[in-house]
Amino acid sequence: MEQFDYIVVGGGSSGCVMANRLSEDGASRVLLIESGRRDDNRWIKIPATFFKVIEQGKDVVAYVGEPSDRVNGRPSIVIQGNVIGGGSSVNAMIYIRGQSQDYDGWAQDGNRGWAYSDVLPVFRDLENNMEHAGEFHGTDGELHVSETGFHHPLSRAFVRAAQETGLPYNPDFNGRVQEGAGFYQTTTHNGKRWSAAEAFLRPAEGRSNLKILTETRVARILFEGTRAIGVELENGVKYKAAGEVVLCAGAIETPRLLQLSGVGDAGHLKGHGIEVVSDLPGVGENYQDHLESTVQGVTRDPISIYREDKGLKAAFHMLQYLATKTGILCSNVVECGGFADVSDAGLPDIQFHVLPFMVGWADRPPIEEHGIAIGPCFLRPRSRGTVKLRSANSKDAALFDAGSFSDPEDLEVLVRGVKKGIEILEAPSLAKFVKRRALPEAGVEKEDDALRDFVRQTAKTVFHPVGTAKMGPDTDKMAVVDNELRVKGVQGLRVCDASVMPRLVSGNTNAPTMMIAERGARFITGKESLSA
Repeated sequence: MEQFDYIVVGGGSSGCVMANRLSEDGASRVLLIESGRRDDNRWIKIPATFFKVIEQGKDVVAYVGEPSDRVNGRPSIVIQGNVIGGGSSVNAMIYIRGQSQDYDGWAQDGNRGWAYSDVLPVFRDLENNMEHAGEFHGTDGELHVSETGFHHPLSRAFVRAAQETGLPYNPDFNGRVQEGAGFYQTTTHNGKRWSAAEAFLRPAEGRSNLKILTETRVARILFEGTRAIGVELENGVKYKAAGEVVLCAGAIETPRLLQLSGVGDAGHLKGHGIEVVSDLPGVGENYQDHLESTVQGVTRDPISIYREDKGLKAAFHMLQYLATKTGILCSNVVECGGFADVSDAGLPDIQFHVLPFMVGWADRPPIEEHGIAIGPCFLRPRSRGTVKLRSANSKDAALFDAGSFSDPEDLEVLVRGVKKGIEILEAPSLAKFVKRRALPEAGVEKEDDALRDFVRQTAKTVFHPVGTAKMGPDTDKMAVVDNELRVKGVQGLRVCDASVMPRLVSGNTNAPTMMIAERGARFITGKESLSA
């Protein structure tokens, strides 16, 4: 077996950070294994064209969950990046960290060293912010965070309309207060997407001690006793790790690989004929995701970006972009949004993602008219799902149950979020653009049961799966990793991706995932320790 000091499984947001940090000493041999292609698809680089990347399907994978009566018999379909850079190469580039209370909650659950005061310096170290500096922002990191340079008139109208309903204007969702409406900062730079691959992997690619494999799938982690010693690929090739194996494969693939390798609930593993290395019943449990149900309105005039990617209009936008790096193609499309407390919870419990056109989703085509979509998603779901093995065959997809609305309070919060979205759509600044509401149909909001059914029928993921290898103290029998992200019951194995989040953060997960990887790399290299 070819030997490395470290093997990193997964070349997404966390894997790119990890590969950079572990190889930067120039001496440690690092292998990065990614199941997808290189990120050289031209549509990845242009901010507004990420929809084309998703439509093409070559650089994403769709995980299809089990159908559930709680969402009217529909399956949960979770699209994830399957390319170098992972989600950061295919997402809407929104830079959000979540609320300080999210991380303080992790610490209160027994995860010492993960309070907001512990993670904020790490966010600052990674960040190179174009606009903000000071207590909450960094200006010297590799991750460029900027304004998009383009705001659609419907996006501006939403921000004004939200204020007319009582939400304050917020120029910085990552500052002291999250509540309010405004424009999102994005991981873009000079009019281009600034993914984790651009920020962290590009500077490391030329290092002789870093080897990158793409379009390569890992079948299992190899163990000697309870020590991880390497990985085996699906083609039978094996690689040895003298130091550690680091899983950065995401909240669906990471628990699947752990279970295939003998780490998980003993009963479940034995049922598939897999030898148990460490009996950890929490592997594949605690699945969480953000769901949204979109309010949509048809505009009076053809002012949305509907069909702007067709014919002469598309050619004009591309020429403008190539010549000046300005115009609509610089937009991340989801330019604006906000955070609202719709339950008198004392903190925002709904986030709005707003698009200046009508949207569809996996089981519903978009409405073919000009319009606007306001997507409320509930931030702190109580529902939990699972990711388990379908079989012991590494080529089989996971048996995935999103658990959507298994806690009925989640449905009630999202219903309140839809009502707030309707209120914003009907506020004066948007009402002058909108001639009618398309979804939900007029009058549905007058009957709570009808609105609940609308939400069950239309709720879709915002693609933020987390939690399936959660961090926790030894007193938590469902915890999978400790506070330095080491997998319990084994040696030489860590999980450093969104799987370790004990509870979902109140916002988009890309920035927190990179923060987790940065901390994991510091623990591995000895630059930081929580063991004292």
